[in-house]
Amino acid sequence: AVDPVGEVVDEALEWGADLLITHHPLFLKPVHAVAATTYKGSLVHRLVRGDCALYTAHTNADAARDGVADALAQALGLIDTRPLVAAAESPLDKFVVFVPQPHTDAVTVALAAAGAGEAGDYAQCSWLSSGTGRFTPQAGARPAVGRVGEPTSVAEDRLEMVAPRRRRAQIVAALRAAHPYEEPAFDVLELASSPGSTGLGRVGRVPETTTLGEFAQVVARTLPRTAQGVRVAGDLTASIETVAVLGGSGDSLFDDVRASGADVYVTSDLRHHPASELRERAVFEQGRPYLIDTAHFASEWPWLALAARDLDADLSAGDSSAAVEIRVSDRCTDPWTARFDS
Repeated sequence: AVDPVGEVVDEALEWGADLLITHHPLFLKPVHAVAATTYKGSLVHRLVRGDCALYTAHTNADAARDGVADALAQALGLIDTRPLVAAAESPLDKFVVFVPQPHTDAVTVALAAAGAGEAGDYAQCSWLSSGTGRFTPQAGARPAVGRVGEPTSVAEDRLEMVAPRRRRAQIVAALRAAHPYEEPAFDVLELASSPGSTGLGRVGRVPETTTLGEFAQVVARTLPRTAQGVRVAGDLTASIETVAVLGGSGDSLFDDVRASGADVYVTSDLRHHPASELRERAVFEQGRPYLIDTAHFASEWPWLALAARDLDADLSAGDSSAAVEIRVSDRCTDPWTARFDS
């Protein structure tokens, strides 16, 4: 469900759920007690007595692959999507190791086992070039190749592999253990971070150019019906090709939306002054982006089906005999219950 409110807790307990998963946290701010005399505390007590756990996935679900942002973009039919505000990829190191040629394969396998050389669906990815290593063992050395005091030349491979920075210590340990030299030569280079495929919001294209009014109707038909409905700011006859979306409150990302070049921005909880200033600035410059404001609950609801699908797939993959039933709540937990037009 989207919200851990009383109605949803009732539904979970009546159904006999062992686990309730919601997007919004029950506690957004720290608390010192969960007394049953408070409404949030009472929900905790009811869940405990009903043997039902509560798990919330908030900002992590917003940014994840097939998370809240992807679900909203998919529901509205957007294609060629990318993050509106991309999260940086996990930091990477590049290991450059010089290995005597008979031992290259063994060192490669050892580094890969420690976490190096993974790229998407590929493992043991590496780059090799050949050259000559030169060194002179000094007194006290126990060289694997050559003799103390004598200059030595060895045919070596330059082995390069990329690895997550968090695995650096393990990879260095594996390198030293697998390398035949007592003093292996290697470099660890920190690679520049690059934008990843996850992050807040999404920007994509509609399959065919449409108008703001027609696209707003798609939004209204696709998302759950709420008392607020769908509000639009802009020329309803204007053509639309590029769309930015963000489930939940989105007026803090207006600068990112403008930078994305989106024709229209679909989000929730738009406040008067930020929305007014964005539209005035847009009219002064080029007229875009237009705005489509939906109910907060409605913009995040499409994620539930994807979350249920992925959870079911993961549980089935972990244990083919697992019999877990997953239900998506159909309760509308938008707080507004009516609207009156003047």
